[in-house]
Amino acid sequence: MMSKVRVRFAPSPTGYLHVGGARTALFNWLFARHHEGDFVLRIEDTDLARSTDEATQVILDAMRFLGLDWDEGPGKGGDYGPYYQSERLDIYKEYVEKLISIDRAYECFCTPEELEQKRKEQMKQGLATRYDGRCAHLTEEEKAQFRAEGRKPVVRFRAEQEGATDVLDMIRGSVRFENTQIDDFVIYKSDGMPTYNFAVVIDDALMGITHVIRGEDHLSNTPKQIQIYEALGFSVPKFAHIPMILGPDKSLLSKRHGATSVMQFHDEGYLAEAMVNYLSLLGWGYDDSQTIFSKSELIEKFSLERVSKNPAVFDLKKLEWMNGVYIRELSLEEFYDRALPFLQEAGFLPAEPSAAERDYVLRILKELQSRVKLVSDVVEMAEYFFIDDYEYNEKAVRKVLSKPQAADILRFALDAISSAPDLSEENLKPLFVQGQEKFGVKMGEIIQPIRVAVTGTNVSPGIYEVLELLGQERSRERIQRTLEMLSDMN
Repeated sequence: MMSKVRVRFAPSPTGYLHVGGARTALFNWLFARHHEGDFVLRIEDTDLARSTDEATQVILDAMRFLGLDWDEGPGKGGDYGPYYQSERLDIYKEYVEKLISIDRAYECFCTPEELEQKRKEQMKQGLATRYDGRCAHLTEEEKAQFRAEGRKPVVRFRAEQEGATDVLDMIRGSVRFENTQIDDFVIYKSDGMPTYNFAVVIDDALMGITHVIRGEDHLSNTPKQIQIYEALGFSVPKFAHIPMILGPDKSLLSKRHGATSVMQFHDEGYLAEAMVNYLSLLGWGYDDSQTIFSKSELIEKFSLERVSKNPAVFDLKKLEWMNGVYIRELSLEEFYDRALPFLQEAGFLPAEPSAAERDYVLRILKELQSRVKLVSDVVEMAEYFFIDDYEYNEKAVRKVLSKPQAADILRFALDAISSAPDLSEENLKPLFVQGQEKFGVKMGEIIQPIRVAVTGTNVSPGIYEVLELLGQERSRERIQRTLEMLSDMN
């Protein structure tokens, strides 16, 4: 029987939470929820030069946006804290001293210049670059002499040099690393800060982490970490290294492929539900015929056995398509709630819309919902509903309004709209049919000039719905404005 699953996501607050980190967080979260275990959030902020409170907040905001709630960590507390590495320095110091006391670690006084010189010599000789162990057996007198020179030591782990370290990976199977490949690596820097490979072992061991699920790029760190676990008598967790994420050109995903920051996707109008669904499919799949999964389905079906060894390709167009699917599944009220911040930021709505404004926006969104891929699209698509002095699309003007009969059709439409009791399709369509007969054209040639006149573009929801939303007065004013523009052009 498996002991209670405990997994963690441990980002460094040195920048935004990107797609790769978010996918790692999601896989850990799904694994924990599937097994009714604990999901721990830990902030690895020992890089004092680059870690910032702002970056930490952005990470927390991104996690909350995605709905990846944590059971222990910042804002939650827990029995295994602190959950910021910068608050755990005394703990790391204690275990460094323990390793030194059992002769599995030692102080190294080599200067960066000496290490670089040795590296160049090894390269010249065609050897692998590695620490040569020159401080591995210093006497107390030699250490005292180095200190007197003002040298501040780092601490190196005394790595095993015989045999091999086997990583039993839940995705990749058994991966063997010859111990001769592992030199005596630094675990404690001269400024009193632990290195990643050391701190992560101490934290995972003391926090009772049972499964370490992380990116494939960490696989090479794992034998070093296993040696530290074993030296300290800690239980070694199970490891699962998930595949890397590539761009469409098969290179590592980066900014040149477009947005990679989770909050940038949020700001561009992607829904959390679509992001979670899409990220889950980057390296995992349940059934090739199914691409849309609710969060509860993902929790039910997720397993590491179905995670691929092969890299996953991030396809922005597929994410955009999936986002559109989720937008169409929203209720109109939910769509309003998601669109409201974008409309407010554009200046179309006040901070507290009135009941009449809300009703107007709901009617607009009802017409736009099936067309939107990103929630932010509503700003451009709905602009003419809020702004009367909109710009005309030049291509639409050339294509539609430059035709010989366009002005006459608009004058006819102006009379029809003025005479109709209201602008419902029921009242307008018969009048537009009369226009067809009068000008000897198809219905599209009646509607398109009207559409460009009242929206500035030749792409919009149905013309009857647009005119009814704008109302008689605004529709007439817009057609009149367009006729004046055409007159000036001629």
